[in-house]
Amino acid sequence: MNIFVCIKQVPATNKVQVDEETGVLKRSGVASKMNPYDLFALETALRLREQHGGKVTVGTMGPPQAQAVVREAYMMGADEGYVFSDRRLGGADVLATSYTLSQAIRSVGDFDLILCGKQTTDGDTAQVGPAIAEHMGIPHAAWVSKLTLSGDGVDAEQQLQDVIETVHMPFPCLVTVEQDIFMPRLPSLKTARQVADRPIHIQGLDSFLDTDESHYGLSGSPTQVERIFPPDNDVSHEVWQGPDSGERLYRQLRSWKFV
Repeated sequence: MNIFVCIKQVPATNKVQVDEETGVLKRSGVASKMNPYDLFALETALRLREQHGGKVTVGTMGPPQAQAVVREAYMMGADEGYVFSDRRLGGADVLATSYTLSQAIRSVGDFDLILCGKQTTDGDTAQVGPAIAEHMGIPHAAWVSKLTLSGDGVDAEQQLQDVIETVHMPFPCLVTVEQDIFMPRLPSLKTARQVADRPIHIQGLDSFLDTDESHYGLSGSPTQVERIFPPDNDVSHEVWQGPDSGERLYRQLRSWKFV
C-alpha cells in the first residue's frame, strides 16, 4: 500500500505577527511544531503499513524551515518526505492551498490512500483535506475515527453530528482522521539516528503539471483576508462576595444585554 500523509508546520504560540499588507501570518522566526492533528494521520498511516506493508510518504507546503516537521515524521517512521516550497505559493487561501497540494501529490507519484488531520490549529477550516480530494477527483471521508482495509479500498467510520456512519471507498481515496483514532507514538532515538542523513526532497511550482502561476498563492485565492489580528491577552476580573452576589451578577448581565 502506498500512503501519502499531509502534514503542516504551525506556530507553537498564539503570539504571532501579521503582515498588514497581505493579512497572512509571519512564520519566519516563530517557534513552530507539527500540526497536532496531523500526528494522528501519520500514526494511522504507520499502523496500516505495519499491518499490510507498503510505504508512507509525507509532504508539507511551507517555507524551507518546514523541513523540521518532515524530519520529525522520519523519526516516527515515515519512509520519504517532501517540502513544497516556493514564494509563488505563499498567501494561499483554502482553494489555492488545496489545489497546490493536489498538484504536489500528483507530482510525487500515485497513492492508494491520502491521509490528513481533520484540521490545522492555525487555520481551523477543516476544508483543505476534502478540497484536495475534489481537485483530484477521488472519493473522500472526513471526521474518521476508525479505518480498516476492505478488498480494493477502505471502510471508514465517520463521526457525524448525530450518528456514526460507515462508508466504503475504493482506492485511491482520501481520509481526514479524528484525534481519537490512534495515540501517536513518540519519535524514537534509535530511528532518529538511523534517519539522520535521510534526504528531504524540496520541490517548487515548476515541478507541478500545472505551472500557471495565476492558480497559486495570492493570485489563485478568490478569498482575501480583510483584517486579521492576534487575540487580546489582557483579561481583567473582579471577585464578588456576599449574599448579594447573585443579584449583582444579574444586574451586570442585564447591563450587557445578555439576559
